[in-house]
Amino acid sequence: MRAIVQRVSRAAVVVDGATVGEIGRGICVLLGICQSDTAQDADWMSKKLLNLRLFDENDEQGGKRWMKSVRDLGLEVLVVSQFTLHATLKAEKMYADILESMRRDYQEDKIKAGVFGAMMEVSSTKLWPRYALTSHSSHARMKSHRPSWLTSLRARPGADS
Repeated sequence: MRAIVQRVSRAAVVVDGATVGEIGRGICVLLGICQSDTAQDADWMSKKLLNLRLFDENDEQGGKRWMKSVRDLGLEVLVVSQFTLHATLKAEKMYADILESMRRDYQEDKIKAGVFGAMMEVSSTKLWPRYALTSHSSHARMKSHRPSWLTSLRARPGADS
């Protein structure tokens, strides 16, 4: 399981001309699910996303950096299924499970989502930085499930592997 997480001041996802998910300040998550991911991976990712400290303690007054999470600040989350992170379409149930877990563990009205497998337009106003996450149990399997474009990027001299 992989997620690209972006801090945003706003984000929305549109399917067939209709907005299906929209948030204000919070995080936009592009989520890729692997066939071998488990319910434990989904629970881990849900907790990680809700508790990831991407926000400053007090943005307006220059407080400590990287001290607050979505949960701490009562912010919103937009989750969008991202096929290209693992190239598998057989993950709809896991996607639904992650959304259910996040809604159960946080505030249901703060969790929005795109439509699994749909052609979506995602727009956001980003508040840098951007992070990539993986669950612990699927981390060991990553090399065998790494998209070819990512492998070729990492194969450059001097690139981390």
